[in-house]
Amino acid sequence: MPPDKSHDSRIGDDIHVDLAGRMTYGDYLKLDTLLSAKQPITVKHDEHLFITIHHVQELWMSLFAHELEAAIRFVDGDTLPPAFKCLARITRILEQMKSAWDVLSTMTPSDYLEFRHELGQSSGLQSYQYRLVEFRLGAKDMRMLLPHRHRADIHAKLEQALRAPSLYDAALALLKRRGFPVPDDAVHRDFSQRHVFDPAIRDVWLSIYRNADRYFDVYELAEELVDLEDWFQQWRFRHMKTVERIIGYKRGTGGSSGVGFLKSALDQSFFPELWDVRTHL
Repeated sequence: MPPDKSHDSRIGDDIHVDLAGRMTYGDYLKLDTLLSAKQPITVKHDEHLFITIHHVQELWMSLFAHELEAAIRFVDGDTLPPAFKCLARITRILEQMKSAWDVLSTMTPSDYLEFRHELGQSSGLQSYQYRLVEFRLGAKDMRMLLPHRHRADIHAKLEQALRAPSLYDAALALLKRRGFPVPDDAVHRDFSQRHVFDPAIRDVWLSIYRNADRYFDVYELAEELVDLEDWFQQWRFRHMKTVERIIGYKRGTGGSSGVGFLKSALDQSFFPELWDVRTHL
């Protein structure tokens, strides 16, 4: 039967409707594969929500990691405008990720307890994409490799990120190349260790902020970094409060202290000198 071409039909003569043997929207996005990944292990209604939100977070996290890798590469190459574009996109990604917790918050404690026991030891703590993002942002911790020992491919990728310079390391190296008095031990160090606050680096950023017109591109870099961390911490905070709302202070399924573990991350800064500089301006 030919398509309805009555006055209220949205199908016009130019719209492709004979798609046999052609690539379709679903083909391009591999929707059959994507949607088949949601396989609840119970018949409880809210497990569909739980899986969907975590799939969404992982998809955004994949793009986050992709943009972050590019930003580091651009900063390494001293090409800051495209790095700014990547960093601005990351903040918009984090806005979407943060909003996803609002949807999960519609699940009550009773709803979650109907299927939580079926999750075994699986936990967001084991998200290798999240760990990759944290390492690239500078939250280095060798112990965080341990949950991934059973997957040699993932472990190798994470270990490479652990030992590579983070986004902030790349920014400090750029300042050093520009002639700013960044201490040598800040750019020639063991990058598998977390960066530790250094007042000398704070003073470098202080001089940049006090002469923003003269050093505008690195001043803008500083503000992009602060914006990124601000949004990342908002996402973390919303995650922590969502968990507290749903399970209180129960231990996490992965063995962590749960809310306490999530709260501890809020006290750790990726770019500590950029936050401290505000007090000294």
